[in-house]
Amino acid sequence: MSFDLILVLFLIGFIGSFISGMVGIGGSIVKYPLLLYIPPIVGVGLFSASEVAGISAVQVFFATLAGMFAFRKGGYLNKQLILTMGISVLIGSFIGGFGSDYLTDNLINIIYGILATIAAIMMFVPKKQIDEIPNDQIRFNYTTAILSAFIVGIGAGIVGAAGAFLLVPIMLVILKIPTRVTIASSLAITFLSSIGSTIGKIVTDQVLYGPAAIMIVASLLAAPLGANVGKKINTKVLQAMLAILILATAIKIWLDFF
Repeated sequence: MSFDLILVLFLIGFIGSFISGMVGIGGSIVKYPLLLYIPPIVGVGLFSASEVAGISAVQVFFATLAGMFAFRKGGYLNKQLILTMGISVLIGSFIGGFGSDYLTDNLINIIYGILATIAAIMMFVPKKQIDEIPNDQIRFNYTTAILSAFIVGIGAGIVGAAGAFLLVPIMLVILKIPTRVTIASSLAITFLSSIGSTIGKIVTDQVLYGPAAIMIVASLLAAPLGANVGKKINTKVLQAMLAILILATAIKIWLDFF
Protein backbone atom coordinates (compact mmCIF):
# COMPACT_ATOMS: atom_id res chain seq x y z
CA MET A 1 0.00 0.00 0.00
CA SER A 2 1.16 3.54 -0.76
CA PHE A 3 1.58 6.13 2.00
CA ASP A 4 -1.28 8.17 0.50
CA LEU A 5 -3.67 5.22 0.72
CA ILE A 6 -2.60 4.51 4.30
CA LEU A 7 -3.22 8.16 5.24
CA VAL A 8 -6.65 8.22 3.58
CA LEU A 9 -7.69 4.96 5.26
CA PHE A 10 -6.54 6.26 8.65
CA LEU A 11 -8.49 9.52 8.26
CA ILE A 12 -11.63 7.66 7.15
CA GLY A 13 -11.31 5.32 10.13
CA PHE A 14 -10.65 8.15 12.59
CA ILE A 15 -13.50 10.41 11.46
CA GLY A 16 -15.99 7.56 11.16
CA SER A 17 -15.08 6.07 14.54
CA PHE A 18 -15.24 9.43 16.31
CA ILE A 19 -18.78 9.89 14.99
CA SER A 20 -19.68 6.29 15.83
CA GLY A 21 -18.55 6.66 19.43
CA MET A 22 -20.41 9.94 19.80
CA VAL A 23 -23.80 8.80 18.48
CA GLY A 24 -23.64 5.12 19.46
CA ILE A 25 -23.23 3.40 16.10
CA GLY A 26 -20.59 1.05 14.78
CA GLY A 27 -19.58 3.61 12.17
CA SER A 28 -20.28 1.67 8.96
CA ILE A 29 -23.10 4.07 8.09
CA VAL A 30 -20.29 6.62 7.64
CA LYS A 31 -17.30 4.49 6.69
CA TYR A 32 -18.98 2.25 4.09
CA PRO A 33 -19.64 5.10 1.63
CA LEU A 34 -16.33 6.82 2.53
CA LEU A 35 -14.34 3.66 1.73
CA LEU A 36 -16.34 3.12 -1.42
CA TYR A 37 -16.04 6.66 -2.82
CA ILE A 38 -13.11 8.60 -1.28
CA PRO A 39 -10.08 6.45 -2.35
CA PRO A 40 -10.99 6.57 -6.08
CA ILE A 41 -11.95 10.27 -5.88
CA VAL A 42 -8.50 11.23 -4.50
CA GLY A 43 -6.79 8.70 -6.77
CA VAL A 44 -5.20 6.40 -4.17
CA GLY A 45 -7.10 3.15 -4.73
CA LEU A 46 -10.39 1.41 -5.40
CA PHE A 47 -12.30 -1.11 -3.28
CA SER A 48 -15.25 -3.23 -4.39
CA ALA A 49 -18.44 -3.33 -2.31
CA SER A 50 -17.56 -6.79 -0.97
CA GLU A 51 -14.04 -5.63 0.00
CA VAL A 52 -15.47 -2.55 1.74
CA ALA A 53 -17.93 -4.78 3.61
CA GLY A 54 -15.10 -7.07 4.74
CA ILE A 55 -12.91 -4.19 5.94
CA SER A 56 -15.88 -2.57 7.70
CA ALA A 57 -16.84 -5.77 9.51
CA VAL A 58 -13.43 -6.17 11.16
CA GLN A 59 -13.07 -2.45 11.91
CA VAL A 60 -16.52 -2.18 13.49
CA PHE A 61 -15.62 -5.00 15.88
CA PHE A 62 -12.87 -2.87 17.41
CA ALA A 63 -14.72 0.46 17.14
CA THR A 64 -17.72 -0.80 19.11
CA LEU A 65 -15.47 -2.52 21.66
CA ALA A 66 -13.59 0.73 22.32
CA GLY A 67 -16.77 2.82 22.44
CA MET A 68 -18.48 0.34 24.78
CA PHE A 69 -15.65 0.54 27.30
CA ALA A 70 -15.87 4.34 27.25
CA PHE A 71 -19.56 4.12 28.26
CA ARG A 72 -19.30 1.29 30.79
CA LYS A 73 -18.92 3.55 33.84
CA GLY A 74 -21.77 5.90 33.03
CA GLY A 75 -24.57 3.63 34.24
CA TYR A 76 -26.27 3.65 30.84
CA LEU A 77 -25.68 0.03 29.83
CA ASN A 78 -28.92 -1.98 30.10
CA LYS A 79 -27.92 -5.62 30.58
CA GLN A 80 -31.35 -7.10 29.77
CA LEU A 81 -31.55 -5.17 26.52
CA ILE A 82 -27.97 -6.07 25.57
CA LEU A 83 -28.46 -9.79 26.26
CA THR A 84 -31.87 -10.00 24.53
CA MET A 85 -30.94 -8.16 21.34
CA GLY A 86 -27.25 -9.08 21.36
CA ILE A 87 -27.67 -12.85 21.05
CA SER A 88 -30.29 -12.47 18.32
CA VAL A 89 -28.26 -9.98 16.28
CA LEU A 90 -25.14 -12.14 16.66
CA ILE A 91 -26.88 -15.12 15.04
CA GLY A 92 -28.39 -12.98 12.28
CA SER A 93 -25.14 -11.18 11.49
CA PHE A 94 -23.22 -14.46 11.15
CA ILE A 95 -25.81 -15.72 8.66
CA GLY A 96 -25.61 -12.44 6.71
CA GLY A 97 -21.81 -12.25 6.85
CA PHE A 98 -21.38 -15.82 5.62
CA GLY A 99 -24.10 -15.56 2.97
CA SER A 100 -22.79 -12.29 1.53
CA ASP A 101 -20.04 -14.24 -0.24
CA TYR A 102 -22.71 -15.40 -2.70
CA LEU A 103 -24.04 -11.89 -3.51
CA THR A 104 -22.96 -9.40 -6.19
CA ASP A 105 -21.53 -5.95 -5.36
CA ASN A 106 -24.65 -4.24 -6.73
CA LEU A 107 -26.91 -6.34 -4.54
CA ILE A 108 -24.80 -5.57 -1.46
CA ASN A 109 -25.10 -1.84 -2.22
CA ILE A 110 -28.87 -2.16 -2.74
CA ILE A 111 -29.28 -3.92 0.62
CA TYR A 112 -27.21 -1.18 2.25
CA GLY A 113 -29.39 1.47 0.63
CA ILE A 114 -32.59 -0.22 1.85
CA LEU A 115 -31.29 -0.45 5.42
CA ALA A 116 -30.15 3.18 5.44
CA THR A 117 -33.46 4.39 3.97
CA ILE A 118 -35.52 2.57 6.61
CA ALA A 119 -33.27 3.90 9.34
CA ALA A 120 -33.53 7.47 8.01
CA ILE A 121 -37.34 7.34 7.97
CA MET A 122 -37.45 5.94 11.51
CA MET A 123 -35.11 8.63 12.84
CA PHE A 124 -37.56 11.34 11.76
CA VAL A 125 -40.56 9.71 13.47
CA PRO A 126 -41.63 11.86 16.47
CA LYS A 127 -40.48 10.41 19.80
CA LYS A 128 -42.00 10.77 23.25
CA GLN A 129 -39.98 12.34 26.03
CA ILE A 130 -38.63 9.22 27.72
CA ASP A 131 -35.10 10.33 28.49
CA GLU A 132 -35.80 10.73 32.21
CA ILE A 133 -36.72 7.07 32.81
CA PRO A 134 -34.16 5.44 35.18
CA ASN A 135 -32.21 2.55 33.68
CA ASP A 136 -33.56 0.00 36.18
CA GLN A 137 -37.18 0.96 35.36
CA ILE A 138 -36.95 0.52 31.59
CA ARG A 139 -39.39 -2.01 30.12
CA PHE A 140 -39.59 -3.26 26.52
CA ASN A 141 -41.26 -5.97 24.38
CA TYR A 142 -38.89 -8.96 24.30
CA THR A 143 -40.41 -10.57 21.19
CA THR A 144 -40.10 -7.35 19.19
CA ALA A 145 -36.53 -6.86 20.41
CA ILE A 146 -35.47 -10.39 19.43
CA LEU A 147 -37.10 -10.43 15.98
CA SER A 148 -35.97 -6.94 15.00
CA ALA A 149 -32.38 -7.64 16.09
CA PHE A 150 -32.28 -10.91 14.11
CA ILE A 151 -33.58 -9.30 10.90
CA VAL A 152 -31.24 -6.32 11.25
CA GLY A 153 -28.37 -8.71 11.96
CA ILE A 154 -28.84 -10.53 8.64
CA GLY A 155 -28.85 -7.30 6.62
CA ALA A 156 -26.00 -5.76 8.59
CA GLY A 157 -23.89 -8.89 8.27
CA ILE A 158 -24.23 -8.72 4.48
CA VAL A 159 -22.86 -5.14 4.27
CA GLY A 160 -20.21 -5.61 6.97
CA ALA A 161 -21.95 -3.34 9.44
CA ALA A 162 -22.94 -4.01 13.01
CA GLY A 163 -26.46 -2.70 12.40
CA ALA A 164 -26.48 0.09 14.97
CA PHE A 165 -27.61 2.64 12.38
CA LEU A 166 -30.88 0.66 12.24
CA LEU A 167 -30.94 -0.74 15.77
CA VAL A 168 -30.67 2.75 17.30
CA PRO A 169 -33.90 4.07 15.70
CA ILE A 170 -35.65 0.77 16.49
CA MET A 171 -34.66 1.11 20.15
CA LEU A 172 -35.69 4.78 20.25
CA VAL A 173 -38.96 4.61 18.28
CA ILE A 174 -40.35 1.07 18.71
CA LEU A 175 -38.89 -0.15 22.01
CA LYS A 176 -38.96 3.40 23.48
CA ILE A 177 -35.56 3.22 25.18
CA PRO A 178 -34.10 6.53 26.51
CA THR A 179 -31.51 8.10 24.20
CA ARG A 180 -28.38 7.77 26.35
CA VAL A 181 -29.24 4.18 27.32
CA THR A 182 -29.85 3.46 23.62
CA ILE A 183 -26.48 4.92 22.59
CA ALA A 184 -24.51 3.08 25.28
CA SER A 185 -26.36 -0.25 24.97
CA SER A 186 -26.33 -0.17 21.15
CA LEU A 187 -22.52 -0.16 21.22
CA ALA A 188 -22.54 -3.35 23.29
CA ILE A 189 -25.22 -4.96 21.10
CA THR A 190 -23.44 -4.07 17.89
CA PHE A 191 -20.17 -5.35 19.34
CA LEU A 192 -21.85 -8.76 19.56
CA SER A 193 -23.25 -8.28 16.06
CA SER A 194 -19.80 -7.48 14.71
CA ILE A 195 -18.51 -10.80 16.07
CA GLY A 196 -20.93 -12.67 13.84
CA SER A 197 -20.38 -10.59 10.71
CA THR A 198 -16.58 -10.60 11.18
CA ILE A 199 -16.42 -14.39 11.54
CA GLY A 200 -18.68 -14.76 8.49
CA LYS A 201 -16.44 -12.49 6.39
CA ILE A 202 -13.19 -14.12 7.57
CA VAL A 203 -14.21 -17.73 6.94
CA THR A 204 -15.32 -16.79 3.41
CA ASP A 205 -12.07 -14.84 2.78
CA GLN A 206 -13.69 -11.43 2.24
CA VAL A 207 -11.29 -9.38 4.41
CA LEU A 208 -8.31 -7.28 3.24
CA TYR A 209 -6.23 -7.37 6.43
CA GLY A 210 -3.84 -4.48 5.62
CA PRO A 211 -6.52 -1.80 5.15
CA ALA A 212 -8.53 -3.33 8.02
CA ALA A 213 -5.53 -3.01 10.39
CA ILE A 214 -5.16 0.70 9.59
CA MET A 215 -8.86 1.28 10.22
CA ILE A 216 -8.63 -0.63 13.50
CA VAL A 217 -5.81 1.59 14.82
CA ALA A 218 -7.82 4.70 13.92
CA SER A 219 -10.92 3.23 15.60
CA LEU A 220 -9.16 2.48 18.88
CA LEU A 221 -7.95 6.07 19.03
CA ALA A 222 -11.11 7.86 17.92
CA ALA A 223 -14.09 5.88 19.27
CA PRO A 224 -13.42 6.57 23.00
CA LEU A 225 -12.90 10.27 22.21
CA GLY A 226 -16.23 10.39 20.41
CA ALA A 227 -18.00 8.55 23.25
CA ASN A 228 -16.70 11.06 25.82
CA VAL A 229 -17.86 13.98 23.67
CA GLY A 230 -21.26 12.33 23.20
CA LYS A 231 -21.84 12.24 26.96
CA LYS A 232 -21.72 16.05 27.05
CA ILE A 233 -24.00 16.80 24.11
CA ASN A 234 -27.79 17.29 24.34
CA THR A 235 -29.66 14.11 23.37
CA LYS A 236 -31.80 15.93 20.78
CA VAL A 237 -28.65 17.17 19.08
CA LEU A 238 -27.27 13.59 19.00
CA GLN A 239 -30.51 12.30 17.45
CA ALA A 240 -30.48 15.06 14.82
CA MET A 241 -26.84 14.35 13.93
CA LEU A 242 -27.53 10.65 13.51
CA ALA A 243 -30.66 11.29 11.42
CA ILE A 244 -28.78 13.62 9.05
CA LEU A 245 -25.90 11.16 8.63
CA ILE A 246 -28.23 8.27 7.83
CA LEU A 247 -30.36 10.32 5.43
CA ALA A 248 -27.34 11.68 3.54
CA THR A 249 -25.88 8.20 3.09
CA ALA A 250 -29.20 6.74 1.90
CA ILE A 251 -29.57 9.51 -0.70
CA LYS A 252 -26.01 9.02 -1.97
CA ILE A 253 -26.40 5.24 -2.33
CA TRP A 254 -29.65 5.54 -4.32
CA LEU A 255 -28.35 8.35 -6.54
CA ASP A 256 -25.62 5.98 -7.75
CA PHE A 257 -28.27 3.68 -9.20
CA PHE A 258 -29.99 6.38 -11.28
